[in-house]
Amino acid sequence: MTKENLILLADAYKYSHHKLYIPGTQFIYSYLESRGGKFDETVFFGLQYFIKEYLEGVVFTKEKLDEAETTLLEVFGRNDVFDRSRFEYIIEKHGGKLPIRIKAVPEGTVVPVRNVLMTIENTDPACYWLTNFLETLLMQVWYPCTVATVSREIKKVVKQYYDDTASEAAFAGIDFVLNDFGFRGASSVESAGLGGSAHLVNFSGSDTIPGSVFAKRYYHAPTAPGLSIPATEHSICTLLGEPGEKEIFKHILDTFPTGTIACVSDSYNIFRACEEYWGTELKEQILSRNGTLVIRPDSGDPVQTLLRVFDILLNKFGYTINEKGFKVLPPQVRVIQGDGISYASIPGIYEALKKAGISAENLVLGMGGALLQRVNRDTQEFALKCAFATVNDEPVNVQKMPVELDANGHLRTSFKKSKAGKLKLINDNGQLTTVGATEAPTQDDLLQTVFENGVVTKDYTFQAIREAAAL
Repeated sequence: MTKENLILLADAYKYSHHKLYIPGTQFIYSYLESRGGKFDETVFFGLQYFIKEYLEGVVFTKEKLDEAETTLLEVFGRNDVFDRSRFEYIIEKHGGKLPIRIKAVPEGTVVPVRNVLMTIENTDPACYWLTNFLETLLMQVWYPCTVATVSREIKKVVKQYYDDTASEAAFAGIDFVLNDFGFRGASSVESAGLGGSAHLVNFSGSDTIPGSVFAKRYYHAPTAPGLSIPATEHSICTLLGEPGEKEIFKHILDTFPTGTIACVSDSYNIFRACEEYWGTELKEQILSRNGTLVIRPDSGDPVQTLLRVFDILLNKFGYTINEKGFKVLPPQVRVIQGDGISYASIPGIYEALKKAGISAENLVLGMGGALLQRVNRDTQEFALKCAFATVNDEPVNVQKMPVELDANGHLRTSFKKSKAGKLKLINDNGQLTTVGATEAPTQDDLLQTVFENGVVTKDYTFQAIREAAAL
């Protein structure tokens, strides 16, 4: 498969930077951080994909340079911006491999915001312009990091309500509580693969198959880490019209007499479906199954709908009281809520169930756009900035420190203030902290070299990443 032309994967303005850096510039050292944002900590994940897919091995060739030159002359409409010789030098001197060193925190590590996550620097002084040329592409690691972070934060919420209301036996299924329904709402297949695999760092339920494909292809997952079950959609349940809904429900149970199966049940009237069909006419067939029917409402206010659905199902199927004093449906019946699910809505749903005396173990969730698409670079305030340079053999600490006006017109130092100097990340009595590269000399640097001069030097497995990110 032909990979994208890396020579064209930068913001257009960067092609002028080889001229704009001050003469005598030899080395540029930049770092990535989450400057703050919605959550206090960030899961680092996804860099290995970008390295293997875009940076590893020979990435600059004469053919790609010819293609890029034509496009860039068109983009700028002038011939004094793009300098072909800069890339020809890398092709001739380095065989088309990138003279770059990337260090990063191990993937899966959970890092408090405002700490260094990754550094990048050129290893050939003639290629000082290359470090931040790669910013455009490498900055996109914000996306899998953010999805992994959102997913993990939701797992914290789920665990809280399991701690409060679920039986100890139910904890074995917590990895299947949040299911990825986001493929169709993702902006591209690549987004689905990256975001889908990021979610699988924390959970095992997913209908986004590219997530498992990426985990196997780029992270050595031996088998698909995202698992799914047979499930219906409205085209199945509406095929015989409203009068035929019960017949289709029975057909579904007959088709999969064992195992877990999910059925969307709001095509006409979710409450009638639960009360008359599932809870009465098909009740005995459901209770005699060696497996679980997962009933799916898909419209209405999630809290009100779920409370009503659970009231019906508990009344029809009965329940037990677990050791924490909360109601649990028979194991043959569960509910999945996949409509209106987001980080903001989930606590309210579980809190309503808790107040109604219903255990969290009765409910699983499906999350689509809010998981894979409703995030952006500012969710965790990602930025990549230069912190150090060498100019005419002299070291230079580099820093931006904007003074800005707040909403009241008062001057203040911006949160965009960057770090200066070469950096390392240390574990200071259990707290991950960024310090200068020469500080804390007895403390190991958690940043490890993962890529150098075209070669992957550290290769993480998906299992190791999952273990690192575990709550």
